[in-house]
Amino acid sequence: MMFNAKEQLSLRSLKVKSFFKNTHTKETIHLAWPIVITQVGHIVTGMVDNIFLGKIGPTHQAAGILSNNLYILLLVFGIGVSYALTPAVTAAHDKNDLERKATLFKNSLFLNFIISVFCFVVLFLSSGVLYNMQQPAEVVDLAIPFYNVLIFSILPVSVFFTCKQYCEGLSNTRVALVISILGNLINCVLNYFLIYGKFGFPEMGYMGAAWATFTARIFMGIMFLVLIFKSPATNEIALVFKQVKIKWKELIALAKPGINYGFQFTFEVAAFVICGLMAGSFGKEQIDSHGISMGLAAFTYMFASGISSAVTIRVGIYKSQNDWQNIKEAGLSSIKLVLLVMSFFGIMFLLFRNVLPLGFSNNLEIIELSSKLLIVAAMFQLFDGVQVTVIGILRGLEDSNIPTIITLVGYWLIALPLAYFLAFKMEWEVVGVWIALATSLTLVAVSVYLRFTYLVKKNLR
Repeated sequence: MMFNAKEQLSLRSLKVKSFFKNTHTKETIHLAWPIVITQVGHIVTGMVDNIFLGKIGPTHQAAGILSNNLYILLLVFGIGVSYALTPAVTAAHDKNDLERKATLFKNSLFLNFIISVFCFVVLFLSSGVLYNMQQPAEVVDLAIPFYNVLIFSILPVSVFFTCKQYCEGLSNTRVALVISILGNLINCVLNYFLIYGKFGFPEMGYMGAAWATFTARIFMGIMFLVLIFKSPATNEIALVFKQVKIKWKELIALAKPGINYGFQFTFEVAAFVICGLMAGSFGKEQIDSHGISMGLAAFTYMFASGISSAVTIRVGIYKSQNDWQNIKEAGLSSIKLVLLVMSFFGIMFLLFRNVLPLGFSNNLEIIELSSKLLIVAAMFQLFDGVQVTVIGILRGLEDSNIPTIITLVGYWLIALPLAYFLAFKMEWEVVGVWIALATSLTLVAVSVYLRFTYLVKKNLR
């Protein structure tokens, strides 16, 4: 049966409306939107710093980007470890097991704090590495003191994410949203006060951005911990929190999948960081262009990450009930949703590639190069969205070993060698780096999707 163009458009419109009326889609969106805003909040913290530093000058902006590149390597490992808490709490919450929830939270808080202390010590001892990364000397000189302040925020970030993952396990995604918004407001205000010395605050120049971020993250970690025990939505564990114990068995049970999740995060982020260092070897303008474009790509990634976290919760509930039909439907619905969202962002990057960099720099060379990188970013939006969403599905299924191997191969064995070849041998410089990243994201997305479909087919037989 043939349809004319008008009828085909009408059919597509009906399909879209039907998709958004689907229970799985509605539930995913309901859980995802507060997570998205929370995740975006963390990116906005860095973007605000980047904007303020860009106003000071390209060298100061490059110093902030370089500091964040090294700091984030271990930060994301600690964040990844905390993700093991969500599916475990989801299962306990589904069974209404209060003592189990309190035990999981207490042990996760302890584990994640120990991990963050370890990461802090490694970061503290690693500042000298910046001098050996073949980056512009004037950038490194400014980056060292910035970095030395920034690394202290890894401790409160650990507390924040432990609380966040616990609340997500309860299907409560709004508490983190409130904390994140308040934290970002504090960061914005303090950036202005401390950089320029307003309202009696000392004029600290570019270092004001580091202290603003540190202060905002201290607030977010402490406030979230207080709310866990005070908010009516989460304070039930206060009744038994003192009675439950930190147990070696519980720590191991959380650490095994958590460390895998940490490595998954680290393999991906490390590839992007190392690629950023490759870009830096071509000059501070390329560092800035890479940092600006990566910040924008990270902003859109947070929307996919929010959908990923939401589907982790939903799949975790169905996993505890051994309901594989709903696991399949919830997973496929989230993949379709992220494809729609990331398609929109890909189009925006293409349409506004010459406009978006203007918010971060007034250097024509940086703006022109950033616009080229945004074309590549537009190309990998769909695959970036799919890979993080499917990894979220697999996290809900507590499937961590194979996805870790996939990310290792995709980002370290493919992305990095290819980036080096295209950037240095083919002399495509930072554009070659980004093409390599796009290639690895595509391969990882396809691989984890095949893993998901394999598990579904295996369990629906």
